[in-house]
Amino acid sequence: MSGSDPNKFITKADKLTTLSLTRWSADWKSATVLYEQAANAFRVAKDYEKAKTAYEKASKGQEMLSSPWDAAKHMESAATQAKELSNWKEVGDFYRRASELYIECGRSQPASDALEKGARALADTLPDEAIQLYTDACTILEDDDKEQMAFDLYRATATVYIKLEKYTDAASVLLRLGLAADKCNATNSHCKAYLSAIIVYLYAHDFKQAEQCYNDCYQIDAFVKSDQNRCASKLLAAYTDGDIEEIKRIAQSSAIANLDHVIIRLARKLPTGDVSALKADSVEDGEEALDENDLT
Repeated sequence: MSGSDPNKFITKADKLTTLSLTRWSADWKSATVLYEQAANAFRVAKDYEKAKTAYEKASKGQEMLSSPWDAAKHMESAATQAKELSNWKEVGDFYRRASELYIECGRSQPASDALEKGARALADTLPDEAIQLYTDACTILEDDDKEQMAFDLYRATATVYIKLEKYTDAASVLLRLGLAADKCNATNSHCKAYLSAIIVYLYAHDFKQAEQCYNDCYQIDAFVKSDQNRCASKLLAAYTDGDIEEIKRIAQSSAIANLDHVIIRLARKLPTGDVSALKADSVEDGEEALDENDLT
């Protein structure tokens, strides 16, 4: 059988699933076996287009046989073939369909994993779609109270946002990671996420947002007691003082060296703007405060 022509398998399977005057019901069981054999043969022969189509048909067959798990597996295989063809839209569509089929099985982890595979494949070519896939993958795990399994997904999403220079969105995802980590009592990941968000705001030269973020995080006891808090406090103080050398020194600290690589790279480029203006603003604010209390 392995030496047979896979094209003939497809032709025979198509006939088995096509209704006619002489065939009143489709034989999906026999047809699906033929589609699977054809798909594997085409894949081995590196005929990616025909393999992709055969896996799609095999997936449909497993659906008709009420086996969404096997249907999902075949859909993932179709996505792999589409990736070989650089057909990126189909890659995303196939992985999303695979995820839906896993959800039908009540399996949130493989459903999320399928979306993650699609996101990784599309990160360079269709980054906006990759972000959506990553986001949906996170949501699936959140809805199933499996936030701890989503930590890497949050980080990957932030990385794509940073590559797109969408720093506010990146920081928002990192704060979402912080909240998820807090829920899971993952204190280290929690505090690292908040420090990372502050660094992203500073890299975007949005000192006010970085300061606001820090103030919000300071309401959380675990962060207050952390090395990441001390690092963030010193970093913001250096910005307020307009001390470029101190900013650079802090960027080399162990608290930052233990963050994700993409965040370390941002930190090592700080400051990105004119910090002397921040010092001037700080001095002016101080003078205004003195004037308000001047009783002479």
